[in-house]
Amino acid sequence: MIGNKLLKTVLGTLILPFCAQAQQNLTQYVNPFIGSADHGHVFVGANVPLGAVQLGPTQIPQIWDKFNGWDWCSGYNYKSQEILGFTHTHLSGTGIGDLNDLMIVPANGKLQLTPAEFNKMSTGYGSSFKKENEVAKPGFYSAYLDDYQVQANLTATERVGYHQYRYEKTDNAHILVDLGYHINWDKPTDTYIKQVNDSTFVGYRFSTGWATDQKLYFAIRTSQPIQKVRFFDGKEEKLGQTTFKGQAIKAALFFDAVKNKTIELKVGISPVSSTNALNNINAEIPGWNFEKVKQEADQRWNKTLNKIQFEADKDTKTIFYTALYHTYFAPTIFNDANGDYMGTDKQVYEKQDFVNHTVFSLWDTYRGLHPLMTILEDRKINQDFIKTMLAIYQQQGKLPMWHLQGNETNTMVGLPAIPVIADAFLKGIIDEKDYPLVWEAVKTTAMGNDHGLKYARELTYIPIDSMPNESVAWALEYAIADFGAYKIAEKLGKTEDAAYFKKRYKLYEQYFDKEVGHFVGKKANGEFRRPFDPLMAKHRENDYCEGNAWQYTWLVPQDVKGLINLFGGEEKFLKKLDYFTTMSSDLGGEASPDISGLIGQYAQGNEPNHHIPYLYAYAGQPWKGAALARKAMTEFYTNSPAGLCGNDDVGQMSAWYVFSAMGFYPLNAMSGVYVFGSPMMQHANINLPNGKTMAIDVKNQGKSNPYIKSIKLNGKPYSKTFITHAQLLEGGQMEIEMSATPNKNFGKNKADWPSSIDNN
Repeated sequence: MIGNKLLKTVLGTLILPFCAQAQQNLTQYVNPFIGSADHGHVFVGANVPLGAVQLGPTQIPQIWDKFNGWDWCSGYNYKSQEILGFTHTHLSGTGIGDLNDLMIVPANGKLQLTPAEFNKMSTGYGSSFKKENEVAKPGFYSAYLDDYQVQANLTATERVGYHQYRYEKTDNAHILVDLGYHINWDKPTDTYIKQVNDSTFVGYRFSTGWATDQKLYFAIRTSQPIQKVRFFDGKEEKLGQTTFKGQAIKAALFFDAVKNKTIELKVGISPVSSTNALNNINAEIPGWNFEKVKQEADQRWNKTLNKIQFEADKDTKTIFYTALYHTYFAPTIFNDANGDYMGTDKQVYEKQDFVNHTVFSLWDTYRGLHPLMTILEDRKINQDFIKTMLAIYQQQGKLPMWHLQGNETNTMVGLPAIPVIADAFLKGIIDEKDYPLVWEAVKTTAMGNDHGLKYARELTYIPIDSMPNESVAWALEYAIADFGAYKIAEKLGKTEDAAYFKKRYKLYEQYFDKEVGHFVGKKANGEFRRPFDPLMAKHRENDYCEGNAWQYTWLVPQDVKGLINLFGGEEKFLKKLDYFTTMSSDLGGEASPDISGLIGQYAQGNEPNHHIPYLYAYAGQPWKGAALARKAMTEFYTNSPAGLCGNDDVGQMSAWYVFSAMGFYPLNAMSGVYVFGSPMMQHANINLPNGKTMAIDVKNQGKSNPYIKSIKLNGKPYSKTFITHAQLLEGGQMEIEMSATPNKNFGKNKADWPSSIDNN
């Protein structure tokens, strides 16, 4: 008879792979500075997963550099050696700059009202600092401001930024609140501040920029009384009042730093009102305990990072967990603790039963980040994303494209909300009661008129006579969205609509120029664009968007078999794909800076190419895709500030790595299929939201072993080159054996190839 202790051990061994694993300390493997140099544009500072507050340093853009300050889109770049102050909202990885709202400067000495000029810190507020005195961890940021002799520590909750400043130099110590400060595209239009008492201030900052009508309300509480306040509108001092309104209001809050060298601030923000901002402070940080809030932020990040327990060498593990960390910067929360939020129509929606979100970089994130959320997050969070998009549809008459702080920016191309909604719909995430609104929103958006959509509506191509630039990019993205509309209609039993959208998602075929073997812009008379240069990549001035003809040749993830047929079969398709990944990387003059991370003409640094390594599996040669994915992971993702080869694009570049490092990727998430590539770990537990675990063991892992030799699933040989979403959610045990040489029999049989269409 087996003893109780032995029985428990045996049962534990049997159950372990299928149940959520014990939590580990994983924040230690995050390096927030990865992607903060060069063109990564990531946010560096203190936040919690999907938090509205992203509290961090804002620096001086070096506008003399060749990118004209572009590399400070987040407000921060690793090469800067000064900090102007600390702001409460940032963008991460974008190619356009905004936010950096509500500047707080812990200062002393002469009162300065304007930010210092680059390399001239005496000309305004701000301080130099040394990189060795800068610390960034999930939920925490700290730096020593040399010129002020102030130690600055920051942490955050979802809607509140918590500042802690220790003054070694106490002369004329003050906190400057600058509502007029602006960076990049942003500019204030109306600002307001009111002193409520000796430790409470409320107000707002309205601005225009990428978000053309942004409204941010705030409340500030200080840990010690403010002895004197000086108010300014620009540089003009305002006297005798406690309430001030203007375009660039500033307030200098003076306190007794001799008596108490440390001052703390709790800053709540709200899209609705300063009253709500104050209530957010009361709800999220009612007391004064900086270390406790810092620890809670670390715990929240640890809980999130433990959704995947990934074992690899230290550098790979750090790159992986930093990537996973970056995928949780957005879509950020855009409501108050009581459920209120400001809609796109600028109306206040009170006490809603879902969490409203913003910062939807959908052209990027529909490809990998949102599919990652469907694996890692529970139904509620994914439903909140969809409910937000549906609310935006109701408020502005179409689904979002690139939504920012209650504003539609109409940035990038296509209808990228539809693939996200279709993916969630097909995976059973959306409640049935929302189906009628889902279909209304999808169909109404797909039947619009803007940007050549009327031609797709009429089942024809977009002529370059009507759209001189980017017609092919728009059309290919429309076709991807139309596949989503087709799949939703099919599942809802809308036969006529399904037949119509099935034709629309095949419209990519009309752009294929057999003479040159690429998708090419087409005139109204049916002639393809001539002269034609497939390498021409001038930024947004060709038939593509941030790319060239070579890079857009493969953008048909919804119908890979159809794409292969255009080339005349698998052999010709593979030959062209091989050439694409080995040809010269020269882009010629005036190429878009977004085209980066080149392997041949494959551009890892920009999203339209992210699925390409996984196309090889659809033609029976998955080992080539494995080698390409491994090369991209090892060359373009490193444990250094310059560790990203392009903009992180609100986490999509990072999401690609998270998937690919685990060994699979959703080439077309709407198909419910993940295609195998080249795993980078020895072991991973994917702790699924249903309480189950997919445990993946990788044998013979090594830098020289990029190829999958064989796979076992739950102890049985598994010959397919993909796994379905349903299989993944079942949990279990997967064993992958790697090799230095390709096993060309793995994935050779057509029955084992993935399909882009028929797996739901």
